[in-house]
Amino acid sequence: MSGDEEFLRIASASREIAADAGRIFELIADPAHQPRWDGNDNLAEAPSGQRVRAVGEVFTMTLRQGSVRENHVVEFEEGRRIAWRPAEPGGEPPGHVWLWELQPIDSSRTRVTHTYDWTRLTDEQRFARARATTTERLEASLARLAALAERE
Repeated sequence: MSGDEEFLRIASASREIAADAGRIFELIADPAHQPRWDGNDNLAEAPSGQRVRAVGEVFTMTLRQGSVRENHVVEFEEGRRIAWRPAEPGGEPPGHVWLWELQPIDSSRTRVTHTYDWTRLTDEQRFARARATTTERLEASLARLAALAERE
């Protein structure tokens, strides 16, 4: 893969949210909240009680079309960073990763960066869906997340 192709396989968006990092992180790290801010309109629901607290944890999510994903947490720093690799139940993750990074600006504002990286995605049947996960989709998730965090 050339450098240009690799760059095209990473979508990222950032925005400032008028809420503290702890409040925002809770909306991301508790999968039950994720369908409320999903800008891909892909997530239907997640069972409660799956709040992520460490690398190595796995949480499940039901997609709108009815299938279930197991999300393997690969990065975690409470209040600052969380990333997971989705997989079919019982399967190995095919290589794409969702990453959230939070950088407090002050006690009531946080810079949030959302990245979708499919540079290591091996399942070619997933490429079309991966290409459709654009910066605009990530910005939509950030906008919905901001609306929730700033309202609650």
